[in-house]
This record gives sequence, structure tokens and C-alpha cells, in this order.
Amino acid sequence: MTKVLVTGAGGFIGHHLVSYLRKQGHWVRGVDIKHPEYAATDANEFVIRDLRDPAAALASARGVDHVYALAADMGGMGYISSNHARILHDNTIINFNTLDAAHASGVARYLYTSSACIYPEYKQTETSVTPLKEEDAYPAQPQDAYGWEKLITERLCAHYRDDYGIETRIVRFHNIFGPLGTWDGGREKAPAAMCRKVAKAKLTGAREIEIWGDGEQTRSFCYIDDCLDGLSRLMASDYREPLNLGQDRLVTINQLADIVCEAAGATLVKRHVPGPQGVRGRNSDNTRLRQVLKWEPRISLEEGLGRTYVWIEEQVRRSLLAHASSSGS
Repeated sequence: MTKVLVTGAGGFIGHHLVSYLRKQGHWVRGVDIKHPEYAATDANEFVIRDLRDPAAALASARGVDHVYALAADMGGMGYISSNHARILHDNTIINFNTLDAAHASGVARYLYTSSACIYPEYKQTETSVTPLKEEDAYPAQPQDAYGWEKLITERLCAHYRDDYGIETRIVRFHNIFGPLGTWDGGREKAPAAMCRKVAKAKLTGAREIEIWGDGEQTRSFCYIDDCLDGLSRLMASDYREPLNLGQDRLVTINQLADIVCEAAGATLVKRHVPGPQGVRGRNSDNTRLRQVLKWEPRISLEEGLGRTYVWIEEQVRRSLLAHASSSGS
């Protein structure tokens, strides 16, 4: 039985990853500054710790064979575009402490979860963007602090591997989504935000939803089940360089809204308003993913959004009922 540490185990991907690893037969320690919000953890051991403290990181890494490093202060575009100093400061400390603790504790394998946000802004200025290959990361010019701290930690992983012999793996996520994730409050990603907007309009009888910008900005989106499968395959592989993990189907935000509306059985008008939009276009080049893992994501955007919408609509319904109950009391 492999003993595994998952940092960020109270977050969306981390919570799902703990359950996935347990089903594979691993012993799992989850660490986060909070418990999972929407369902109980499946971790053998779940510890509330702040990994900005080196001692907390060292205690977390002690006695485990593998580390999946997911802990980060992050959110959707609205959050990461307005919290640069906090994100760069806190996440860098978390990343450095966790990797150093893994090295000091004799961890055999360490998987760092990076992001497509590391890619240069100058390669993402058109909606019909050329899919991003792993080598496109340099010359470096991430758009924001979140991308910079991810990129510098990728470099640190490479140096720890070369200097200290710890087997590091680096994955670059491209917009992972699914149930049991943040869906309101400002930290939610685009798919969850869209599901929330559509569900609220449907349940309240509204006829329109707001879209930031003109809605023609493009992205690709990957469902959580495919993400977990890819993570497990990468950790077990011999591949040491950064690797994209995402779908390579490019859609506009307007198209994303249409797919969610179809899942909801709702017809709504899009009202375009000012708001943070990030880069104009971003897509994953999965050529190397297919070559290295002999695999690629399989769940369609429609299927993934359908599953996600059902869960978020129920959260919105409960929220509306609670608000109505409190207003009437």
C-alpha cells in the first residue's frame, strides 16, 4: 500500500483526488486549511494545517511515499486578477515549503499541479488561438501573478530533481471542472459560474444571464474524472517534463453558455457586461499527452457540463430556499 499526501485536499480537485486514490487502494493523508465544503473527505487521515508554516509542511510530508501538491490560494478570473500580491506571496511559500519538506522526508515521487496560466500572454491574443505546446512556456510572459508563481515552482521541481534526486512530475491543468467545486462567492471558475447563473435564472424566472465581455473569448474545459485519470497515469509514468492535461476542444464563452442552457432546458438571453476576461484565447495541444501516456481525456464537454449543472442547480435551489426562509422569518 502506497502512502500518499494530497495537499489542498479540502479543495475541488484535491477532494476528488483523495477519493480516487482511496479507491485505488492507497493510504491517503489529506492536508488543507479547511475541510471539504460539500462532502466528507475519504482520506484515511485529514489534518488542518497551514503550509505557509515550514513545520506544518514537514509534519505533513513525514512518512509518505508520494505527494500530490495541489494546495494553492486561487479562484476564477475575477479572483486571480485582483489578488496578485497575495497569490504570489502565499502560493510561493506553500510550494517551496512543501517541496522542501518532501525532499527532507525522503519522498520518492512528487507531482506538482501547475496551470495553463504559465503560458505567455503574447501567444493567447486571438480567439482562434493555436493550441499551446509545452515548449511554448518560454520565453516566459504569464499574464498574472498566479501564472508566474506556477512557472517558478516548475523550475524549482526540476532543480530539486536534478540536485537531490527526488522524482518530480509536473502537470499543467487546462480548466478542470465538475461537481463538488466552488460555485459562488467570487472564486468559482467559468463553468461553475455559468451553471450558477443559468440555474438561478431558471429557478427565479429571469430571462437573461450576464456574460463578461463579448463572450467570444475561447477556452477548453476538462471534466474532473478525466483529470484524475490523467494525474494517476502521469504519476506512474517515467515522464519528468511538464505535461498539459486538458481537453483540446476550443469553445467560446457564449458557446459554453449555450451548452449549459441546453443542459438546464432553459432559453435565456445573454447580456454582455464589463468584467475580467483573461487572455483572449487558450487551448491545450495534447500531442505530447497522447504520446507520453497513450491516453487523452474522453468525457465530452456536454456530458461533463450536464453532470455539473445538475449538482449546481440543486445547490442554487437550496440557497434560494434558505434565503426565502430567512427573509420570511
